[in-house]
Amino acid sequence: MPEPTATRYLYLARHADAGHEGPALTDAGRRQAELLGRRLAPVPWDAVHHGPLGRAAETARLVAGALDGVVAREADWAGDYVPYWPERAELPDTHADRILTFLGAPEPGERESGAALLRQAMAHCTGPVPGTAPRHELVITHSFLIGWLVRSALDAPSWRWIGSHHANTGLTVIRYAPDRPAAVLLHNDMAHLPDSLKWTGYPDEFGAEFGVYGV
Repeated sequence: MPEPTATRYLYLARHADAGHEGPALTDAGRRQAELLGRRLAPVPWDAVHHGPLGRAAETARLVAGALDGVVAREADWAGDYVPYWPERAELPDTHADRILTFLGAPEPGERESGAALLRQAMAHCTGPVPGTAPRHELVITHSFLIGWLVRSALDAPSWRWIGSHHANTGLTVIRYAPDRPAAVLLHNDMAHLPDSLKWTGYPDEFGAEFGVYGV
């Protein structure tokens, strides 16, 4: 008889505002993180992970401060990396040049290291969990990984992680139940933020040029 499995609830949030991808949060970013923590406080957390970069670590520290007894743990697989480098033949002709220009060429070993980190992320984050109790996990990370996990949950083509927008501290929730397909319950939700704090975190010139594919 197979071992029982239970539902995993995966909560994903992009780090709070750090200017144009700076190492430390801005004053507004710290407020975003505090408000996200307040929103997440009622959840019975089993684990909180964050990427190694300063903006993700500081966001996680501020969020965890609102979560009773929760320790946020650093994970390389939650970092800022390209999860999948598409080949030109995979892309729609109308968008291929723009997408490939945005991504640029991978540095030596970058494609392989990204793929290895992604395998770890998928192993840690996806699918039902052993046992009978549901599991609630939070990952404070970057837009690329969130885009990939949403793409994966929807069984979209591999390149389609590109174009999934995630604002600073926007909240996404994916449910992995034993008896049904993965479901995106919430995507880039900013209900915890006042209008003055709702943005992607990109300067206007970057947002105008790369907003469709922004990180």
